[in-house]
Amino acid sequence: MSLPPRQNIRGIVLDLDGTIVANMPLHAQAFAVFAARHGLPALTTEMRARLDGKRNSDIFPILFERPLTRDEVRTLSGEKEALYRDISRGQLWPLPGLVRLLDAADRQGIPVAVATSAPAENVPHTLDQIGLSSRLSRVVRSDEVARGKPHPDVFLAAARLIGRAPSTCLVFEDSPAGIQAARAAGMSCVAVTTTFSASDFTTHGATPDVAVADFAEFLDGPGAWLTASSG
Repeated sequence: MSLPPRQNIRGIVLDLDGTIVANMPLHAQAFAVFAARHGLPALTTEMRARLDGKRNSDIFPILFERPLTRDEVRTLSGEKEALYRDISRGQLWPLPGLVRLLDAADRQGIPVAVATSAPAENVPHTLDQIGLSSRLSRVVRSDEVARGKPHPDVFLAAARLIGRAPSTCLVFEDSPAGIQAARAAGMSCVAVTTTFSASDFTTHGATPDVAVADFAEFLDGPGAWLTASSG
């Protein structure tokens, strides 16, 4: 597949974890500590493909193999995400090419939003750590909409936030669930292969328009138009 004509892309929507920052190994470290505390098995690649990109409220009942109350989810999520914030402090940087992408979008007049399954406390932490809080101030979280990824709700909300039709938005995602959500929203999508290979997406029923290692590869390849015509 390939991206639509450049003139049809009028908005950009970015996932957070694993997309604008390669922080999934740090989440894995945090989960390893959490899993040891609670007697959970280590996550396999297959399980990661099923769970990455989803909300904790959807993930934890699967991990614990039983229904959980809202309070239980809140407590468990708070524990695990506090571990992530401690481990990741001072260890986060923007994915290569991200700032170039934001600069080019600014010059082109293309609004950018973040659409993430990250818990509320993690979003400002991660954006602050990579120094982009002021530039990525338009954020929609999956816990603010009815359904999380792979449903399209968070991406549709992001399109509304930036005032763009879903069909004119380009999504960047690192998880199969995120690519499925972007497709369900009717958006074009780029897979960022920080966690899963290009073939992994297809294996798990998620087919992006293109797959790249990072934003630099996108801007030097299929997204070169974004900088070439910006002066």
